[in-house]
This record gives sequence, structure tokens and C-alpha cells, in this order.
Amino acid sequence: MKNYMKFTQYAYLLVGVLMLIYGIVELNAAEKDAYLILGFGVAAIGLFFFRRKFAKKFEDRNKNQ
Repeated sequence: MKNYMKFTQYAYLLVGVLMLIYGIVELNAAEKDAYLILGFGVAAIGLFFFRRKFAKKFEDRNKNQ
């Protein structure tokens, strides 16, 4: 389970970066959905930091028990 949590947080980072790159390409092509894609990219990167913080709290709590 611990490896799964570490993998998913980096998956969020990878998806976020890819969506930001794709959003910038779509923005340069003047597509309507570019801002939506950029928003999802920013949200995915935010989820990476949230998951990392939550995993660290969970790990520290298990160490203290």
C-alpha cells in the first residue's frame, strides 16, 4: 500500500506537467479548451503536493506509534 501511495503522487505530477505542456500548445493554436486543460494541469500539480503532504503526515503518525 505504501508503494501505491508514492506512485500515485508522482503520477499526478506527471499528468499535471503533460497537461500544462499540452495546454500551452493548444493555447498557441488558439483553441477554446486551452484554459480548461491548463486548469486541470494546475489542479493535478496541486494534488501532487497535497498527496505528498498527506503521505508524510501518515508516515510520521505511523512512526510515532
